[in-house]
Amino acid sequence: MGGGTEAFPDLGRHCQRSDCNQLDFLPFKCDGCHKVFCLEHRTYKSHECPRSEPNSRKVVVCEICSTSIETTGRDEKEEKAILEKHEKSGECDSSKKKKPVCPVRRCKQVLTFSNTCTCKTCQLNFCLKHRFPTEHSCKQRSPSGAKVGWRDNLLAALWARSDNGCAKTGGGPPASQPSTSRSVKAC
Repeated sequence: MGGGTEAFPDLGRHCQRSDCNQLDFLPFKCDGCHKVFCLEHRTYKSHECPRSEPNSRKVVVCEICSTSIETTGRDEKEEKAILEKHEKSGECDSSKKKKPVCPVRRCKQVLTFSNTCTCKTCQLNFCLKHRFPTEHSCKQRSPSGAKVGWRDNLLAALWARSDNGCAKTGGGPPASQPSTSRSVKAC
């Protein structure tokens, strides 16, 4: 069975499924039976490929805990036996089925790998809508419990410089002032 049109006889191929025979200009070659099929019959199941089993992996999903169990090369009876064995084992737990959701109150967004952001301040996972600290009323987690902002870090770094003339002349903060309310004075 050739393909193509009168003008281009080598262009395209006919689907080799007996009841289709459609001319397809972008045909698919089955890697199981090595026949050519159209878009509609390209899958193993749609053209009833006799050699699909060795080339594909089968997985059964447990309805209780959503765990995937590989069942490649087994018939339906063996698959059911494997599922029953899994359910009776200690691995099958219904609490595993719950997916993580955004911790913001009244947000029910399920967190997946593509819509999860980790806050750099509090280290919690949030959905894309609540990823900014202002959106989820962020509370900074630090070992001392005190908030340290970028302004305080900058001022502390300026005071720590010992090679500057201002630091040598005693331009540092007075000992009575708390470290969070520093001011910079010009020399």
